[in-house]
Amino acid sequence: MDHVAFVLRQWAAERPELNTRAMGVIGRIARLNAAYGQAMHDNVARYGLNMAKFDVLATLRRSGEPYALSPGDLLKATMVASGTMTNRIDRLVQDGLVARIPNPQDNRSVLIGLTEKGRALIDEVVGEHVTTQARLLQGLDEKDQEALTSLLIKAISVLD
Repeated sequence: MDHVAFVLRQWAAERPELNTRAMGVIGRIARLNAAYGQAMHDNVARYGLNMAKFDVLATLRRSGEPYALSPGDLLKATMVASGTMTNRIDRLVQDGLVARIPNPQDNRSVLIGLTEKGRALIDEVVGEHVTTQARLLQGLDEKDQEALTSLLIKAISVLD
């Protein structure tokens, strides 16, 4: 019996009139999120990154050549507050992983671009990141992963 089942049994004994099915689903998702998040954090930490820095670097890398975005586009892609993004960018600039570069289309603004060091690092880290994620799902075969993906998409769609 998993921990969530244990909790549900306790609720069933104390409050048998409650339908705790949703509690079970959400509790298990929360436990997965915590476990998966910790494994991914541990992976990027080996490279001196946290998930926030990884997120910015990965967003820039997957944006394609020239691997540069406006701060506003970074905000939209990562869904964090403006002040939070400024702090992330400042730290990445200090680390030499990104640079503020003049926007060739508007000399009043800047783009945030990967440096050579930043691109090399994210290329290495993202490879390990994908391997870590695959390892986390190794108990599910391809059919199970597809079914889970479909269910998660369906669950997320009701939130939008």
